[in-house]
Amino acid sequence: MFAKRVQNMTPSATIEITSKIAELKKQGVEILSFNIGEPDFDTPENIRDKGKEALDLGHTRYTPAGGTIDLREEIAKKLLKENNLEYTYQEIIVSNGAKQALMNALLTLCEEGDEVIIPSPYWVSYIEMVKLTGAKPVLVDMEESDNFNLNIEKIKESITDKTKCIMINTPNNPTGAIYTETQLREIGNLCVENDIFILSDEIYEKLIYDGEKHVSIGTLSKEIKDKTILINGVSKSFAMTGWRIGYAAGPKDIIKAMTNLQGHMTTGPNAPAQHASLEAFRNSNNSVEKMVVEFDRRRKYLVDRLNNIQGITCNLPKGAFYAMPNVSSFYGKSWENYKIKNSMDLTNFLLEEAKVAVAPGEAFGIDDNIRIAYSNSMDNIVKGMDALEKALKKLK
Repeated sequence: MFAKRVQNMTPSATIEITSKIAELKKQGVEILSFNIGEPDFDTPENIRDKGKEALDLGHTRYTPAGGTIDLREEIAKKLLKENNLEYTYQEIIVSNGAKQALMNALLTLCEEGDEVIIPSPYWVSYIEMVKLTGAKPVLVDMEESDNFNLNIEKIKESITDKTKCIMINTPNNPTGAIYTETQLREIGNLCVENDIFILSDEIYEKLIYDGEKHVSIGTLSKEIKDKTILINGVSKSFAMTGWRIGYAAGPKDIIKAMTNLQGHMTTGPNAPAQHASLEAFRNSNNSVEKMVVEFDRRRKYLVDRLNNIQGITCNLPKGAFYAMPNVSSFYGKSWENYKIKNSMDLTNFLLEEAKVAVAPGEAFGIDDNIRIAYSNSMDNIVKGMDALEKALKKLK
């Protein structure tokens, strides 16, 4: 009945949890939600004002398929100033969120028979996006004992003559890992040597802590830059998840092909949102800095609380706004009708017993862990950890 590309998609492991949350909320049950990956801050006022201004000025019509020239030029300025990357506006495409930019790149570069290397744990949509192109996702496990950093030797061993791309995400969702310049240089050189494209998802670039540094892989050499498609957007850094503005920067011929593709799929991105995004790039770094300070406070508290709960160990994330505690010591335990065998069982238990929503590690390729987003208020984090700890003590 349906096309194979749809039949071959694996349902998200988070769908069951999302459905249960909606059902409980409908019944009037208060849920402390740590499963959603978006800032809990409002979009900064100056950006909101520009969005309203766009409506008043009549910026409500079609824009070029790849986004307005003004916005693409502003993104080029941002990339030069903040990332030390030189691109023209013709080497940039603005899309309906970073997810579309990434999908455009995959559809442009990959086809049936190709392979795409994905370090694991990974963002939940990566695998299905690759499968939609007809290519095969090749998962390479990173070690929790090494803070989920890139294991270059493992990646090297995974390369075949069918490898078309490698997808990297730093700072990383779900682990919070930040890849070092040395690791990125080794990956970049490996890709140049083997004629492999790099899809570099840098959506969390501004959310970093403890003096860590975000490195854009394309800065490391001209040869690496020529193999890199950088993916980014305004959602995480500027608390604009619902505005749906993302972008990609890369070689001119690839960006042109991505733009042609987008023109036949969605046409240009939302016009008022593009106008507001100009303001985000021009005048909103102070808002970002305030968010980072607050996220850092929550991060330290959350990880400290988790590591003081018997049976849990948790690395301190260096970026993004997720913690990835190891909860495998609870597998094999039970309480009343609950039997915990894996991360999905534990996630369901916490939702029903503690009224705390987390994301199962299974969704990200690592079943020993759960993902907890600290993009929530400190009050809710305290309440959530109290409830989580109380529930876990029941498991025997």
